[in-house]
Amino acid sequence: MQPRMTLPLALVTLISAFGSSFQYGYNVSVINSPAPYMQDFYNRTYIDRHGVPMDASFQTLLWSLTVSMYPLGGFFGSLMVGPLVNNCGRKGTLLINNLFSIVAAVLMGTSEVAKTFEVIIVSRVIMGIYAGLASNVVPMFLGEMSPRNLRGAIGIVPQLFITLGILIAQILGLTSILGHVKGWPLLLGLTGIPSALQLLTLPFFPESPRYLLIQKGNEDEARQALQRLRGWDDVDDEIEEMRQEDKSEKEEGHLSVFTLCTFRGLRWQLISIVVMMMGQQLSGINAVFYYADRIFLSAGVETDHVQYVTVSIGAINVLMTLLAVFIVESLGRRILLLAGFGLCCGSCAVLTLALNLQNTVSWMSYLSIVCVIIYIIGHAIGASPIPFVMITEMFLQSSRPAAFMVGGSVHWLCNFTVGLVFLYMEAGLGAYSFLIFCGICLATMVYIFFIVPETKNKTFMEINRIMAKRNKVEIQTDVEQMMDLQTVPSVKADKSEVLGSDL
Repeated sequence: MQPRMTLPLALVTLISAFGSSFQYGYNVSVINSPAPYMQDFYNRTYIDRHGVPMDASFQTLLWSLTVSMYPLGGFFGSLMVGPLVNNCGRKGTLLINNLFSIVAAVLMGTSEVAKTFEVIIVSRVIMGIYAGLASNVVPMFLGEMSPRNLRGAIGIVPQLFITLGILIAQILGLTSILGHVKGWPLLLGLTGIPSALQLLTLPFFPESPRYLLIQKGNEDEARQALQRLRGWDDVDDEIEEMRQEDKSEKEEGHLSVFTLCTFRGLRWQLISIVVMMMGQQLSGINAVFYYADRIFLSAGVETDHVQYVTVSIGAINVLMTLLAVFIVESLGRRILLLAGFGLCCGSCAVLTLALNLQNTVSWMSYLSIVCVIIYIIGHAIGASPIPFVMITEMFLQSSRPAAFMVGGSVHWLCNFTVGLVFLYMEAGLGAYSFLIFCGICLATMVYIFFIVPETKNKTFMEINRIMAKRNKVEIQTDVEQMMDLQTVPSVKADKSEVLGSDL
């Protein structure tokens, strides 16, 4: 009988995603709407201190720091993932991480009263560290708790809440709600509420069973955690699979990032997550959002109404990510990745054409809008959610924290780089910038087609065997024998078909 979604598993998924992933998305877009009022606050504070207005170039520098410190903090947070999850556990790391968010929320919420803009910049670094940890630990935590038939769907839930966080920040940032001169401190401070709720509720749920058994050696607690999550007492098959994974990794110990980068047995897994993470962030998602406002303006949308159109784009992002939750287990990871990057590639190519012709051909501005929507759909169903799911699935317990450190670092560094470089690229190339993004999407799609295997409904050991053949390394015979004995005949037949088709 296939494991089903139980109430404890659903609740821990929602609490983890809302308490952590939601805030990643919220803080990505929360400063967009109140930007003019925040910059005015910077200037007024400077005048109060020095008696003269702030120099325009200095104000630009301060605002650039306010924006860019968030992804830079995310990079530093990613570097902290391995030590924290190995020593404090997955659940313990999420609980500790909440303290970063609450402190930053209090500082940002009181910054205007305290008449200090410096704490906003510092708080953006702190929130970045929080997001860097959350974006890696939540998928790892949920991926290790999920049964294999639900692992993809549950693994996309964190990305769903990231998009939901972006949407809620856009809605609350409307000038009619909190996006005004008096509302922005509260808008920034609200980010502490999900953390406080997670801090109060998550302790009542179990730690990752794989962490408890493989890393802590506590089989009794792991069994109890699994029984609670699965809703039945017979969890012997999963416990046995964990034991065998533990046995196969005893000699390796916990892999450091350096060991991971030099270990032949994980070469193609490592290359794959780097390519997917780079493709995810360098595919132009930030550029599309940047261009969206002017695209809608050129199509005749009034300036006052553009903010509502931006909210509608955020809603499409949420709905398409929600769709991915429901289709990932039937269509598989590869199909969604290929379709996602394919849609992004095609829409970037057509968008380049439409933007260049919109001044001469009247209906091209409407084609631009269609391209933006198609791009958002493509990114939401594949490029955004699936890479983090693949990190969880392509690595075993000993190498997974280091893999998330590498994948997370690439994710945030590319995010930071795009934010730094795009304005210069747009000034030099204009709409032709999207041809670069088109090429990146195409290259990522080609790599996925030839290298990345399907991981749907497979155990971590089965996926490891597929990648071992790609890496031209041997896996211990006793592990293979265990898998043959453990797997029912129908699944064995399906597995051999997959191995043949994927390789």
